[in-house]
Amino acid sequence: MTTGGSERPGGVRYEPDERPPPALAGGLGLQLAVLCIAGVALTPAIVVRAAGGSESYLSWAVFGAVLVSGITSVIQAVRVGRIGAGYVLVMGTSGAFIAICVGAIAQGGPAMLATLVVISSLFQFLLAWRLSLLRRILTPTVAGTVIMLIPVTVMPIVFGMLSHVPAETPALAAPLSALVTILVMCGISLKATGVLRLWAPVVGIVAGCGVAGYFGIYDVASIGAASWVGLPQGEWPGFDLDFGPVFWGLLPAFVFVTLVGAIETVGDGVAIQRVSWRKPRAVDFRAVQGAVSADGVGNLFSGLMGTVPNTTYSTSISVTALTGVGARSVGVALGISFVVVAFVPKALAVVLAIPGPVAAAYITVLLGLLFVVGMRVVVQDGIDYRKGLIAGVSFWVGVGFQNGVIFPEHVAGIAGGLLENGMTAGGMTAILLTLFVELTAPRRRRIQTPFEVASLPQIREFLQTFASRSGWGEAMAHRLDAAAEEAILTLLRHDEEEEEEAGETRSKRRLLLTAHKEAGGAVLEFIAAPGEENLEDRMAVVGEASDDAPEREVSLRLLRHLASSVHHQQYHDTDIVTIRVDARA
Repeated sequence: MTTGGSERPGGVRYEPDERPPPALAGGLGLQLAVLCIAGVALTPAIVVRAAGGSESYLSWAVFGAVLVSGITSVIQAVRVGRIGAGYVLVMGTSGAFIAICVGAIAQGGPAMLATLVVISSLFQFLLAWRLSLLRRILTPTVAGTVIMLIPVTVMPIVFGMLSHVPAETPALAAPLSALVTILVMCGISLKATGVLRLWAPVVGIVAGCGVAGYFGIYDVASIGAASWVGLPQGEWPGFDLDFGPVFWGLLPAFVFVTLVGAIETVGDGVAIQRVSWRKPRAVDFRAVQGAVSADGVGNLFSGLMGTVPNTTYSTSISVTALTGVGARSVGVALGISFVVVAFVPKALAVVLAIPGPVAAAYITVLLGLLFVVGMRVVVQDGIDYRKGLIAGVSFWVGVGFQNGVIFPEHVAGIAGGLLENGMTAGGMTAILLTLFVELTAPRRRRIQTPFEVASLPQIREFLQTFASRSGWGEAMAHRLDAAAEEAILTLLRHDEEEEEEAGETRSKRRLLLTAHKEAGGAVLEFIAAPGEENLEDRMAVVGEASDDAPEREVSLRLLRHLASSVHHQQYHDTDIVTIRVDARA
């Protein structure tokens, strides 16, 4: 681990393993905390107020949300075992849960919310553990569609907050407060550059609160009454263990949204890796699994505290890209800042005093950006007519069910009204359509063998049969055979090197090889137990051929020559190497 960083053409000054000066790390961590504290505290405030919860529970829910966000932000940075990404990822309350959390509190109280969050968090651990198995179902198309539907389900609640002001308030107070907030936020975001753009939400809220204060709807008295240091006035709500109709009616929606939050975390886990290193490197999906596991820990802690679940915030990605500081110490400083703020009731009172119209305007901008994030996720790996059809149909099905215009007389009786939630209905539609495409796709040929050199003749025979059935000649069969051989030999040599370094013999591994046709070529997928080195990274540093090149490096050059693309996804439970070989004339 090095102790300093330097400017590089890529703009990264400090990589995750490096140690910037404590003052720099602490300052950036505090900046991230200030940028995100409003979102962390406002989401549970919106949920509790929309559900008609008490003020004592409101203070407890906000305290719990900020405390859990701080603890899990530290876990994301330091990586405890397999839990945590090992990168700077801000954890905060999730806007995706607003609608269903309001329903849980309104129908069953805070104790029901706590029970549902704890139970649904267990599914997130399961997803993190077997993330590789769901890669063909929880696709970018499915994830992006569900993310686009989050604003559809939440916006009716948010728009209702625009008029949440005291009865004697002047008529212009609410609209002017909301208008100033949204204009300042959008104006700065559209015209500013650099650091100022990141501060757009904070400046917008301050401006809106200034207008609200002029009309007397900013609750200054509650700030003055709050103590500087201490615990919230509210009490832990406990759990509802009756497991009645309300629980079973809401559980599917909670599980589904929890998985959606995990998908969003997967995207953030990939994105933060791309901006944290000087030299581009392949995505380490073990770090992504760690991010999802930490997200699950956050949701579990949130349930135990009786507050709204959390997720990763993309703000940390923007700040890391802008400052060039991806050191883990920044994430630690961020988490500590959240924990400190949680025990400063006066600081939380400043956020809780924000009037409904200002909070609604702030959330509106964020949800608008979230909709665009969903669009980008859908198109990030290319979009064809199949993906476009899945996204388009699923989105509008979700909109229709959310607005109660698709057979409402029948939908209300299905699974306790589960399909009345647009995000759930649209997400289930996207998953079912994706499953249909997978099940009706050309059958993948597969073979399972011991992962050893002795299996090469069996693999060669399998690939020759696959090439013949696909209508390809001997030349294509030879390329497939050569590409598969070089990939397997390279991975096997790495196994031998690991055994020599460890001084012990590793347990024998199995190899699952699948092959299928795709757009004028063949795709080979090798699935085996994990190794430590990424094949993509190794190929990226292979130089020009030379007479004294090591044998392993020669294999990598041959593989790069034979295959049009090589992708190596490393998970804790599985290694997946995907090779595409074009069928040349």
